[in-house]
Amino acid sequence: MSVAPLSQKEIEDRLAELPGWSLDGDRISRSYRLASHTAATAMVVHIAQVQEELDHHSDLTLGYDTVSLSVHTHSAGGAVTHKDFELARRVEDLAPAHGAH
Repeated sequence: MSVAPLSQKEIEDRLAELPGWSLDGDRISRSYRLASHTAATAMVVHIAQVQEELDHHSDLTLGYDTVSLSVHTHSAGGAVTHKDFELARRVEDLAPAHGAH
């Protein structure tokens, strides 16, 4: 099933609702800082579970005490879609439980 790309205005409006997230070229992205490598690793596992549930996957990077995501929708030609924002919202919702900021 095809997913429609969002307009620049729609992207800007949705980003305004997700502090910390930004448009990075043709993707939306965010980095989080955590208290330790173990906390960051736990958050990555939690994000991976959400991505499997949504069947929508980001580029997900684990640093020593950081987690970074970058996402766009391949089936929409690499454009940003509602699927990317759904994933971003879910990550925002789980981040506090991991002490991420």
